[in-house]
Amino acid sequence: MSRIGQQPIAIPSGVDVTIEGRRLVVKGPKGELTHETPATITVNRDGDELNVTRPDDERENRALHGLTRSLVNNMVVGVSEGFVKELEIVGVGYRAQAQGPSKVELQIGYSHSVPFEAPEGVSFEVPVPTRIIVRGADKQLVGQVAADIRKIRKPEPYKGKGIRYVDEYVRRKAGKSAK
Repeated sequence: MSRIGQQPIAIPSGVDVTIEGRRLVVKGPKGELTHETPATITVNRDGDELNVTRPDDERENRALHGLTRSLVNNMVVGVSEGFVKELEIVGVGYRAQAQGPSKVELQIGYSHSVPFEAPEGVSFEVPVPTRIIVRGADKQLVGQVAADIRKIRKPEPYKGKGIRYVDEYVRRKAGKSAK
């Protein structure tokens, strides 16, 4: 039995959930998200809760049961609270500069500055020049944008310079040893 899939999803106040066949629409103060559920999985509303059910114990249905419940829960949490990923820039002269809520310009050791524009539904904050905060309602999109920013200059193992997540550990290597 799926332990994740059987847990009900609480709908907080201010969040509106609409179920139209297999299509699920979740609206809240942070935005609106939609999801197309798999054909075998059903989502039912019981008052202020959502329940995800599967028809049988086949392997594929068991896998989709927990997955669908997690995706729907992330939608509900995203439109009510939102998701945040924080990035840290390490290196002498490396910095970020906000160009509005949806654009950031990075100076990270290249001969030119690197502009990065956020897709719809994601916004940036730069509280200090060495920190970027990515915010949005869609958990997958926020994580993908943060990964794309990190990919521009990954942390290198010798000096640790580059863009990393705030809680990321960069394993350091010893350099050449002098004779």
